[in-house]
Amino acid sequence: MTKETLTQLEQHDRFIGRHIGPDSEQQQEMLNFVGAESLEDLTAQIVPEAIRLNRDLLVGDSVGEAEGLAYLRTVADKNKVNKSYIGMGYYGTEVPSVILRNVFENPGWYTAYTPYQPEIAQGRLEAILNFQQLSMDLTGLDLASASLLDEATAAAEAMALAKRVSKAKKANIFFVADDVFPQTLDVIQTRAECFGFEVVVGPASEAVNYELFGALFQYTNKHGQITDFTELFAELKAKKAVVTVAADIMSLVMLKSPGSMGADVVFGSAQRFGVPMGFGGPHAAFFVSRDAHKRSLPGRIIGVSQDTRGNRALRMAMQTREQHIRREKANSNICTAQVLLANMASFYAVFHGPQGLKTIAERIHRLTDILATGLSQKGVQLVNDTWFDTVSFSGLEVAAVKQRAEAAGVNLRIDADGIVGVSLAETTLRSDIAELFDVILGAGHGLDVDALDAEVMANSASVPAELVRNDAILTHPTFNRYHSETEMMRYIKRLENKDLALNHSMISLGSCTMKLNAATEMLPVSWPEFANMHPFAPLDQTEGYAQLVQELSDWLVDITGYDAVCMQPNSGAQGEYAGLLAIQKYHESRGDAHRNICLIPQSAHGTNPASAQLAGMKVVVTACDKDGNVDMEDLKAKAAEVAENLSCIMITYPSTHGVYEETVREICEVIHSHGGQVYLDGANMNAQVGLTSPGFIGADVSHLNLHKTFAIPHGGGGPGMGPIGVKSHLAPFVAGHAVVKHGRDSDNNGAVSAAPYGSAGILPITWMYIKLLGKQGLKQSTQMALLNANYMTKRLSEHYPVLYTGRNGRIAHECIIDLRPLKEASGVTEMDIAKRLNDYGFHAPTMSFPVAGTLMIEPTESESKVELDRFVDAMIAIRGEIARVEAGEWPADNNPLHNAPHTMADIMEPAFDSRPYTREEAVFPTEAVKSNKFWPTVNRIDDVYGDRNLFCACVPMSDYE
Repeated sequence: MTKETLTQLEQHDRFIGRHIGPDSEQQQEMLNFVGAESLEDLTAQIVPEAIRLNRDLLVGDSVGEAEGLAYLRTVADKNKVNKSYIGMGYYGTEVPSVILRNVFENPGWYTAYTPYQPEIAQGRLEAILNFQQLSMDLTGLDLASASLLDEATAAAEAMALAKRVSKAKKANIFFVADDVFPQTLDVIQTRAECFGFEVVVGPASEAVNYELFGALFQYTNKHGQITDFTELFAELKAKKAVVTVAADIMSLVMLKSPGSMGADVVFGSAQRFGVPMGFGGPHAAFFVSRDAHKRSLPGRIIGVSQDTRGNRALRMAMQTREQHIRREKANSNICTAQVLLANMASFYAVFHGPQGLKTIAERIHRLTDILATGLSQKGVQLVNDTWFDTVSFSGLEVAAVKQRAEAAGVNLRIDADGIVGVSLAETTLRSDIAELFDVILGAGHGLDVDALDAEVMANSASVPAELVRNDAILTHPTFNRYHSETEMMRYIKRLENKDLALNHSMISLGSCTMKLNAATEMLPVSWPEFANMHPFAPLDQTEGYAQLVQELSDWLVDITGYDAVCMQPNSGAQGEYAGLLAIQKYHESRGDAHRNICLIPQSAHGTNPASAQLAGMKVVVTACDKDGNVDMEDLKAKAAEVAENLSCIMITYPSTHGVYEETVREICEVIHSHGGQVYLDGANMNAQVGLTSPGFIGADVSHLNLHKTFAIPHGGGGPGMGPIGVKSHLAPFVAGHAVVKHGRDSDNNGAVSAAPYGSAGILPITWMYIKLLGKQGLKQSTQMALLNANYMTKRLSEHYPVLYTGRNGRIAHECIIDLRPLKEASGVTEMDIAKRLNDYGFHAPTMSFPVAGTLMIEPTESESKVELDRFVDAMIAIRGEIARVEAGEWPADNNPLHNAPHTMADIMEPAFDSRPYTREEAVFPTEAVKSNKFWPTVNRIDDVYGDRNLFCACVPMSDYE
């Protein structure tokens, strides 16, 4: 019989061993190899003693998976999911089960990374290209991005684009029609203040009275009115203003496109194309512009190129526009898009096809007609005389209507001026219309839905004839052939098979923390209590979300050493922007509005300077020394030089060079001594949790990449989540929200995202991650990230030079191997090695960041020793291949590295026999590869060709056959 106690048999800590890859035996083998007695000993060797925490975290003990889910279920049950007719950019939608099961809940889709290695990402690249085609078809414009974060932030990006491209160079006014959604105006005003733009709000018709660089209009507006803007747009463009439009994606199936009216930029949320409301997100925003503005477009763009065999292949186009390259000169600080959600929306359009979408749109519109007609017959005064899905009305006894709505479990939009609005959706039924008549009119109204339907069919004119879409949409074969579930399932699977994700092998991208996204953590995201909640629902209906956010905030406060957390930023880049805004507002409150200089080390991620520029700051770069650390003498000199105007410094810890810098506390002291604040980028929190913390180190604010350290999956390029932690003096200056107020000091501050809690729908993932691991598991995860990284580094160091190390010759959670000497000796490039890793079944590590000609490798704690060894063995084998090139055995321009990756087409052609290496060496270089082969579907892609021949729409079906 066992001698274990009942507590031991209950295995409350079992999830720790599920999350951490190496078992105890493997851990001891690795500790012996690196020369450490224990995880505690290794930690002492690596982390500077002055910043090591001497206490346990306060997040509680680990719990079992069933226990964690059961508790979270009690939290979810506190949410009351009423039927929502609030609208304002968020609508009920039916997620097709074939998409829910095979995309949203499929690790083949949600654990992939941004497609920087396109040869092993052709599936999701095709799905995103479909999203771009969908966006262009519906808006009537030329060039679409791969998605933005939400409608409101897309509006801010549209304003910035308008300023960049407008020929009215002296103008500084951006006009916003007074009928746009309030959350959109809120985000625009926040961004405009940073840029020094003047925002004028007024009736749309008054836009022509100003000298503008740009203007924004809502189509349809917040009351539901549909307006033909053709003449107004022509007048504005004659005055050199750039015209931007926030549009409803479902209405565009029926309505004349904004592009055909003359709009220059059209954007909006794709949420109602099969993506749950999720209490505000995550959702993909579409963003479409004219081809002339392509160099100024924010975000990523998927384009068509060709591979070395001349076959069509997809890739991210024009990457030189992005923040990691252009830094403070970038169009935007956008780093994360919303790829998973954009893919869901594109699959929704593919599954339904143009006729299916038209049927859904017409059903929504018909129900709206019936509702409006019935209310009009009963003397209700309608605010709008045209509509697609929304009717607004006045003159009612609002208190009585509200009381009946609450009793019926119905949420209406009730404005401060007494206007009541109803927005219908795909989920609305005829029985809901009958219920709405009861709610709005009271019992005994005598209205009959069928009778009203017959009347509407004979007499409806709610969409003016000139605003009815009369051009074909979604004519590409992709949108017209996968309408049975069998065909759709196979199409999704066919695309999935082209992509390498974490369900195939480790993804060792440095600075990206591609750890396990456990299934138990993911399950609650699909629960209707979390998925179907409107972000502007009354607070007494969202108590479950309130509890989840509060508990998660308390945990993150403890983990970070800060005093408060703001959950609104819906990406890491947004978190940086929000944190810098808090710093600037703090300075302004003290009469120091002139403090606008941000110091940033050379080694920083490109998002840092881009975010500083976005927040209205001037960037001053500080040097790094030969060991990759911040050059303290240069820092002190520059801090003293700009002391009067110093706002802050942005640092990353551990540094982007993969080491714990010994001087981090001194850096904080230098900045504080000159009146500045310390922004500590949370990109590398996976090497801090439980061992140290930004607040303990001395920083004032950080963003947290919940999609890195805290287990939210990367989704192939989004979603992300970037809440910020702040010290108490900055807490009053974090983001607020125009629509939802919580009684906080920050309520009236400007918003940075459309929803109060950003992408709240994925917060249960991080909540579960922390709850299941507990204080023991969180600390052990960090320690195992250090052990895995140092184990790999020591093995690799025998074959590749490691560029930077810290104390005791150790690294933190990632290492940089220097390939420049090999390149000089052999001609083999870092790109060759990256593509050759695809043949071995691996995604390449981060290439040429933060140092050109290097690879940055981060294994995370979730990979077992077996997988670590498989990766290292692949790198060692590749080093052997390079040696054969160095020795002249293989020509520099004809070897497995230069020709990588290899496809089935390569090994099938007879001409392969002329190559100086065998088919087996090309595609089965190790025994491990033979047992689990991943086949790239295209050869190496020509980036230059793709940018010189820019094509960002769906290609002919023959190219996929």
